[in-house]
Amino acid sequence: MTETKIPRATAKRLPLYYRYLNILHDGGKDRVSSNELAEAIHVDSATIRRDFSYFGALGKRGYGYDVDDLIEFFKNILHQDRLTNVALIGVGNLGHALLNFNFHQDSNIRISAAFDTNPKNINTIQGGVPIYPMDQIVAQLKEQQISVVILTVPSNVAQEVANQVAQAGVNGILNFTSIRLNVPAGIRVHNVDLTNELQTLIYFIDHYDKKSDEDE
Repeated sequence: MTETKIPRATAKRLPLYYRYLNILHDGGKDRVSSNELAEAIHVDSATIRRDFSYFGALGKRGYGYDVDDLIEFFKNILHQDRLTNVALIGVGNLGHALLNFNFHQDSNIRISAAFDTNPKNINTIQGGVPIYPMDQIVAQLKEQQISVVILTVPSNVAQEVANQVAQAGVNGILNFTSIRLNVPAGIRVHNVDLTNELQTLIYFIDHYDKKSDEDE
């Protein structure tokens, strides 16, 4: 399939579509309209149709969208047709929560390796995931061919750790620290700042109509 360049906002909604379509499939539904999708996931139908239009004719006028066909399509473009292993770096409170949750229950993403400095964690297996010492990051990421890492280390060491994973040739970092990382051009960083998200939510409550930011 030809690589399609789509807006970032659309790309962020694709996993939402994929998840809800699987819910429809589990409920025995064969087809769905953009209006039905809009009502369920709180994204207006015009936005859904525009998002889908970037990928060609996914539906039929007067029929809607075939649920199984859409699932297969989004499974492919989201790489859910194969298992993706990621690494967790930093097994503190948040890291432990992510290990216990892991991701393979809801997707084909799995934390397959973790790294920490705490002797109580090192060389143990937690949530089915082996925990290695920090000095093995580069070697293990290369050996296990892991290209995506989740960073939950203290902020004061975040850049240092980012430098290490860059040496291992990773392609992406999900950064839960408050530090904005400096990384080589070939690495994409997604920042998840929980404090910032909560402050933004509180501001929106005070200053905007009550609606989902998916409608923006």
